[in-house]
Amino acid sequence: MTTTGTLYGVGLGPGDPELVTVKAARLIGEADVVAYHSARHGHSIARGIAERYLRPGQVEEHLVYPVTTETTDHPGGYTGAMEDFYAESAERIAAHLEAGRNVALLAEGDPLFYSSYMHMHTRLTERFDAVIVPGVTSVSAASAATGTPLVQGDEVLTILPGTLPAEELKRRLSDTDAAVVLKLGRSYTAVREALSSTSRLDEAYYVERASTDRQRVAPAGDIDPGKVPYFSLAMIPGGGRVAAPATGSVVVIGLGPGDSDWMTPQSRRELAAATDLIGYFPYLERAGLRAGQRHHPSDNTDEPARAELACNLAQQGRTVAVVSSGDPGVFAMATAVLEEAKQWPGVEVRVIPAMTAAQAVASRAGAPLGHDYAVISLSDRLKPWDVIASRLTAAAKADLVLAIYNPASKTRTWQVGAMRDLLLEHRDPSTPVIIGRSVSGAQPDSGESVRVVRLADLDPGEVDMRCLLIIGSSQTQWYTDQDRDRVFTPRRYPS
Repeated sequence: MTTTGTLYGVGLGPGDPELVTVKAARLIGEADVVAYHSARHGHSIARGIAERYLRPGQVEEHLVYPVTTETTDHPGGYTGAMEDFYAESAERIAAHLEAGRNVALLAEGDPLFYSSYMHMHTRLTERFDAVIVPGVTSVSAASAATGTPLVQGDEVLTILPGTLPAEELKRRLSDTDAAVVLKLGRSYTAVREALSSTSRLDEAYYVERASTDRQRVAPAGDIDPGKVPYFSLAMIPGGGRVAAPATGSVVVIGLGPGDSDWMTPQSRRELAAATDLIGYFPYLERAGLRAGQRHHPSDNTDEPARAELACNLAQQGRTVAVVSSGDPGVFAMATAVLEEAKQWPGVEVRVIPAMTAAQAVASRAGAPLGHDYAVISLSDRLKPWDVIASRLTAAAKADLVLAIYNPASKTRTWQVGAMRDLLLEHRDPSTPVIIGRSVSGAQPDSGESVRVVRLADLDPGEVDMRCLLIIGSSQTQWYTDQDRDRVFTPRRYPS
């Protein structure tokens, strides 16, 4: 009875034969069959790396791609031609395995990292045993070639194919500490534009044929896109975003309603670049802390003190981030910082927008803010109730949807009832009111809840400081679908 052979997916590393692992070298020499890919020109990079480890008498299976980047007259186009090629190649290797011969299928880099080996692995491993021999990737080789640490500490590394759509490249480059972009070649023009538009081109290295005798390292911005081979990459090391500029600045950053998935990439970048973070201590915990940064926590009512500290630190040359929940310009820290900055000539202040609590609550119910709406805070700590009441009346008469911030607190318990009674003078009792509590995008155990009630049935006892209310207009519609309340305000208003 013939025993079937074993398929070995052998990683050869990035190009230098001395970076082939001891295990890979041994298995190449012991294999009955050595298989490798090449383009139609016949030169196999993989075989060239492994050549010193081959032995006389081994069978070689040369798998030649029918197409690489050129067009084809195959009826299925490029995809069809490649599918037929992989199927045929798998059967060629299967014939050796069925005959009891061990096959070493060579792969540049690592067999399971953007490698053609995977096409054989998925086709053969249901029938034959397979062993993966990992290899050094081009990413590690490029980092070594530049002599630059790729990532440190808690930094995030993102590996991207350069063939991604341009907008997707930009989004992902904006939202990471360090990045490596592979598969350049013809895609380098789009990759370079993405690096430039995300202000990362000056950070990026270009590395060509890492670890080989043809290795080339240069600033990514200096490279002619028309002369970039496929075996090259762009590398953006981490660690370069926290240094303070020669003159300080203040950036007021919105963290969004809660969950980190609702934070923008720009907010994350600005947080990473800051030397000092100032804010209410729960918000600082959400922002996190990186090496070299300092946190300056305070009570939530100390807005003027936070603004003064931010400007003071900025004048000393620090890069200061003042953090706010939601959007910093909506009942939050941006106003306080800009007001204080008038007393500090030369201190630059920037405001980074974010998702608001009103948007978060609205999304949970549907689209109640689909037409004109007003945003009003019920807190009378910074403005008298008479002003609040007059604005509620004006908005109600104008038939605007209302987003109500700060409806109640431990010491403010009567305002919700007063608002309800005032609005009922102008709104139908059946007007829908959305009560959103702790809406943050976080997991279900965060305490989040969203209810819809009639305006006449709004109970002030159900509303606390963690709530935001959205009160419909005369046109706002409310229905139930599969036990879920849905609320929306049509885009068209009656003539």
